[in-house]
Amino acid sequence: MMSKHVTYRRIYEAPISSDGTRVLVDRVWPRGIRKEDAHLDEWMRDIAPSTELRKWYGHQPERFAEFRRRYLAELRDNQHRAAVAQLREIARAHPVTLLTATRDVDHSQAAVLAKWIATESNSPD
Repeated sequence: MMSKHVTYRRIYEAPISSDGTRVLVDRVWPRGIRKEDAHLDEWMRDIAPSTELRKWYGHQPERFAEFRRRYLAELRDNQHRAAVAQLREIARAHPVTLLTATRDVDHSQAAVLAKWIATESNSPD
């Protein structure tokens, strides 16, 4: 059974006990954070949006619906398959907090991923 406890927040926030498994879902390491201070369990760069999609989106909220659509399509392609399977396995076993450096976390890939992982079926890849 898939865990329904998938949340997201900024990596710059202090870890809390309810975080569960902490997974960074940014392709680029966040500025100003030392790796030893990040308190990460995983850094999944390969689940992040492509560089092209990230640059097109530019964190412009008016583009979020289209970003979400394109990102979900990317998650279903062969390049993302292994990372998606790995995140599914983590979410099946533990509560998960997806981390991003993005200021507007509600309009980020972490928000898209959290909702998608928490609600998708357990169908095989």
